[in-house]
Amino acid sequence: MNDKSPPLTTSLGFGINPRPNAGSGRKDGVSSQPARKARVLLVDGEVESCRLMTTRLTTANYSVESVDSAEAALDACVRSRPNLVVTDLHLRAMDGLGLLKELKSRWPAVSVIIVTAHGTIAQAVCATQCGAFGFLVKPVEKAELLGQVQRAIATSTFALVDGDWRAEIVARSQLMEDRLGLANRAARSDAPVLLTGENGTGKEILARAIHAASRRRDKLFVAVRCKDTDADALEIELFGRRGPAAEGTAGLGFGAIDAASGGTLLLDEIGYLPSRLQAELMAALRGPSGHGQEGPRVDARLISTTSRDLKDLMHCGDFRQDLYYHINILPIEIPPLGRRREDIPLLISHFLEQATEPGDSGKIYTPEAIELLATTDWPGNVRQLFDLVKQNVALSHNKIMSKEFVQRSLHGMVTTMPTYDEARETFARNYLTSNLQATSGNISQAARLAKRNRTDFYKLLARYRVEPNDFKNEGSGSTSKKSESKD
Repeated sequence: MNDKSPPLTTSLGFGINPRPNAGSGRKDGVSSQPARKARVLLVDGEVESCRLMTTRLTTANYSVESVDSAEAALDACVRSRPNLVVTDLHLRAMDGLGLLKELKSRWPAVSVIIVTAHGTIAQAVCATQCGAFGFLVKPVEKAELLGQVQRAIATSTFALVDGDWRAEIVARSQLMEDRLGLANRAARSDAPVLLTGENGTGKEILARAIHAASRRRDKLFVAVRCKDTDADALEIELFGRRGPAAEGTAGLGFGAIDAASGGTLLLDEIGYLPSRLQAELMAALRGPSGHGQEGPRVDARLISTTSRDLKDLMHCGDFRQDLYYHINILPIEIPPLGRRREDIPLLISHFLEQATEPGDSGKIYTPEAIELLATTDWPGNVRQLFDLVKQNVALSHNKIMSKEFVQRSLHGMVTTMPTYDEARETFARNYLTSNLQATSGNISQAARLAKRNRTDFYKLLARYRVEPNDFKNEGSGSTSKKSESKD
């Protein structure tokens, strides 16, 4: 076929069967929360066409947002997570097929329908090969539009549950989208999740998102801080007071494990949990012994977070092996901000909104100031960036915050002296990162530079949670593989 094929006079459905209605997830069939309207994003530079489709979809009880460019559409997908994107084929800068490819590369689960005034068989086939759900030719009949949209939304897994489960997580980088995909899949089971990453990367926020996406979202989310908490107080907080000591003491026989029953229990910084409490926790997780002895039984989905290397702690005897393997069923590593710098401008915009008091006029950064923030090192990660934005908004006398103003605030940031272990870990991670950057992620070359064999070098990468694939580029991929195959 070629581009001279006759114009299409009807839409092309691509034979995708809609998934059956999953229902509310409750046995009684009663929805636990109000059903959210399915969200449709319209991308069309023609005002009248866009207005007509918006009216038809809104009347059909869809939540509709419209934009006029591919760039605006990508930003809208990051912000509002639509179930379906309906885009015109002819857009300025990037056309509809280009937008389709970009959407599918970032979010493979989103459904996309292409609309055009002059469709051909060749274009429809090309759209199909690129992952489009359907191809509509203008003028689109109302019944045809609504039928196509209904089927497309039924197949979309871009938003797997009702509600904005990831509303508090701001990201556009592929690295974070990959992690969020893992988190969404993890939410479908009750297996324990272990979230690893540096301080300030947002581990608790991701834990709450997993809870919000799970079938337990209507039950309690209970968080227990294991770091900087007295062991005796932590024991009571986790397990309550049991036995004779609890008699006549109202409220103290009920711990976090009991409170989280049916819901989610977060053990924040579990690497700091004292050894004797690790043993008690493991006993609770195992449940009754099976020898006629009653014991505490955990009916909560367990999510643990850590900024420490639990394997190192385990090898040193500071963390129980059985507990490590129990909590590490579904591991998810959250990358530091330095590995996802493309998220920084979006985070800044989000934080500016949060830092602005109701009724106040919003403050903005100049492009040069945003560039400076995006290239700054953030050892405290997302939390440190948020604190700086709040400080800037509070101290700036002008609506527009300049690069010079940001530079002064960066120089005035209060930093604490790291411990020896923290400094050593930071140095090791930075060394490995620089090494891999210099070799474009080639393990063999990087190991030779470090004067280590490949096995030891892999252990170091695992220990300091450095991903070599983050440093590989398309130009060096084939060279790297050939070089590594020689070893």
